[in-house]
Amino acid sequence: MANNIEVKDLLEAGVHFGHLTRKWDPNMAPYIYMERNGIHIINLYKTAAKIEEANEALKKIAASGRKILFVATKKQAKDIVAEKAGKANMPYITERWPGGMLTNFVTIRKAVKKMASIDRMKKDGTFMTLSKKERLQVDRLRAKLEKNLGSISDMTRLPGALFVVDIKREHIAIKEAQKLNIPIFAMVDTNSDPREVDYVIPANDDASKSIENILTHVTDAVIEGLSDRKAEKEAKKAEKESTAPKAEAPAKAETPAKEEETK
Repeated sequence: MANNIEVKDLLEAGVHFGHLTRKWDPNMAPYIYMERNGIHIINLYKTAAKIEEANEALKKIAASGRKILFVATKKQAKDIVAEKAGKANMPYITERWPGGMLTNFVTIRKAVKKMASIDRMKKDGTFMTLSKKERLQVDRLRAKLEKNLGSISDMTRLPGALFVVDIKREHIAIKEAQKLNIPIFAMVDTNSDPREVDYVIPANDDASKSIENILTHVTDAVIEGLSDRKAEKEAKKAEKESTAPKAEAPAKAETPAKEEETK
């Protein structure tokens, strides 16, 4: 997990490549090591330290039973986030961010429930009572909902945290999380303002290798948190069973002594 973060691995994944110097955000200065050929180079020692810091917090959130919502709609990040978040059993958004996803969560849940109701219609046969045109419309609606919201169908309440790849692109998600005081974890490149994020991981958010490297570390920490939660539950269950008073075996009914038969 976090303890195995090697600066060499981050370097090989190209995590250190920032944006052109003219596109930089001055608030990223503490995380920039140098400038080379007109490009800012990120200080990977600081990146490694920030990954560890973020991982500790994410591990605690996962161990508490709350969900972490992963957000990445850019082409080079979509598949990686879907795979890594899915492996950690966490919700994710890789298509367009649905406006009000967090601030109007009740409405989003209704849309998710609509998917479930269509599935029920198909199971109980109601779907086949519809006309061909209606069935086509329902199928299209189901496919659209699945594409945009299928990955959050298990998220029954607001997430405990948000993990974002590219905070400039996902600015609407960032603003919604800020309104609701949901902690924001993010990969932040040299062209972004780190002040918008609670847990900054300074990193190249454009290269797929860099994104995969960071996401691997992060989701490993989440999986570890889930394992800790499971182990704690099992330990409590075992303790409860061992301290529970054992039911006493029912006493055998005493049979009156037979009187001695006289011959």
